[in-house]
Amino acid sequence: MTQRFILHAPNVHTGGGLVLLKSLLQAWQEQGPLTAYLDARVQETLQPLLNSEVYWVQPTITGRLQAERHLRRASRAGDKLLCFHGLPPLLPVQGHVAVFLQNRNLLGLSPLRDFGLRTGLRLGLERLVCRLFQPRVHEYLVQTPSMADLVRRWLRRKAGRVDTPVRVLPFADLPEPLAGTDPERIDPPEWDFIYPADGESHKNHLRLLEAWRLLALRGLRPSLALTLGPRDQALARLVETYRTEHGVRVHDLGQRPHAEVLALYQRSGALVFPSLGESFGLPLVEAKRCGLPIVASELDFVRDVCEPAQTFDPKSPQSIARAVGRFLGMATPGTQLHTPAEFLAAIRGRA
Repeated sequence: MTQRFILHAPNVHTGGGLVLLKSLLQAWQEQGPLTAYLDARVQETLQPLLNSEVYWVQPTITGRLQAERHLRRASRAGDKLLCFHGLPPLLPVQGHVAVFLQNRNLLGLSPLRDFGLRTGLRLGLERLVCRLFQPRVHEYLVQTPSMADLVRRWLRRKAGRVDTPVRVLPFADLPEPLAGTDPERIDPPEWDFIYPADGESHKNHLRLLEAWRLLALRGLRPSLALTLGPRDQALARLVETYRTEHGVRVHDLGQRPHAEVLALYQRSGALVFPSLGESFGLPLVEAKRCGLPIVASELDFVRDVCEPAQTFDPKSPQSIARAVGRFLGMATPGTQLHTPAEFLAAIRGRA
């Protein structure tokens, strides 16, 4: 019996997950047909890449359950099933099940109260699915060593398992023009910094904006380009408030296709990346590949994939501002230390 490869990727329709999915589908076309379960919202985008048996999954509870039932009936012994959306199958299936886990939030590292009501409810349900149906998973695939360590700890703590393999298999399709320093990069750059990310809470835009306000108080006003999505209107309004009230040079360019984001790197002086946690951090890899300097969180996931020019504590706007200042060659002077005699003189002088 011929071994089949089944790609299960419902709900993968935006962001870095979609970028990786597209590159995987492009590569797979060179190896023959596959069976795929894909999100119907990206049918127009992905259809030209496919020469395969595809089940388009509607983004509803009913649609997801129908896809799970179809998958259970279609699977057979000897199949290899890749769950690209990070969740194990809801129903028992045959074959080898590998879960590509690229969402740290599924591991319960942040309390649900940190998310909006709708996102928190969805995430709570997905965490329950991960824990209850973990025994159906034969192996986990992750992108970085630090993510592998988090998954292993989650398996011991939440799932009570220590024997499920966790493999580090990073991949990304980086266009050749990004290799090395691109001679076509605009100099001087149109933007001093770029942060290509949606407005999810772990992306840390609020502290980034506060850091830009602190820089403005010091007389530093570097320009910053953001790429907020259509669901980030509240954050986009906040950007305008900071521009109006504090004079910061922050501009929301709106959500852009991946090809346009790559082009934005050529128009920027550096990548700033204040995220509180990533399973991979695709912009870090892309910026490194095109020779763009990186100012980022001093966290393991950053060091997994790059050597930043400057780092900071992502939970401290002051630390972010200082790192940006250092990168610009305008470090903040340290606090002046007085002698005991000077200290006493200052007190007496006030009296």
